[in-house]
Amino acid sequence: MMEVYEYGDKSAKIVLVQPVDEHSIDMLKEEIAEIKKRTDTDFLLAAVNVTDWNKELSPWKAKAVFGNDDFGNGAKDTLSKILEYCTDSEKTYYIGGYSLAGLFALWSAYNTNVFKGVAAVSPSMWFPDFDMFMKENEIKCNNVYLSLGNKEEKARNPVMATVGDRIRSAEALLKDIGVNCILEWNEGNHFRDPSLRTAKGFSWLL
Repeated sequence: MMEVYEYGDKSAKIVLVQPVDEHSIDMLKEEIAEIKKRTDTDFLLAAVNVTDWNKELSPWKAKAVFGNDDFGNGAKDTLSKILEYCTDSEKTYYIGGYSLAGLFALWSAYNTNVFKGVAAVSPSMWFPDFDMFMKENEIKCNNVYLSLGNKEEKARNPVMATVGDRIRSAEALLKDIGVNCILEWNEGNHFRDPSLRTAKGFSWLL
């Protein structure tokens, strides 16, 4: 079992599952406060501690597109461990995340029907071949929130600059198959207001 930090009402029927690293944990209080501003729904936020971001959240191996760290293929193991946590049949589970965790959340919905909805917030849609993966596989949930900063597709890195076209295509694909999907645009680049953006995603699901 992975290390999971629980915030909020443990008796709540709704559980928000979010992969986080050490930096993200520091921002959870702000995120939770923002969600509570936007909805009256009781919830428990389960923050799943991820120590090796590029390995544990990547669906398959890929070469580094920034820095020197290649991407691993640990997403399957990570999802298996998360599903060990999501076993209460009386609770409703949603999954969401920011950046690569957002991509992982979306990928997870293709591999299990446990989650009622996904918040893929500024997700790494540029990840190699993920667009083909979405076209060739069937998503197993009916509610998907997508978002992106309006400057993210203006990145200097040519691979990461594909994120805008990729996320527009993902929205169109999901809507075409009848998924309740929204694509929301935020001000700024990838690093602006991650807590607020994630809160907006989970609030939409709630």
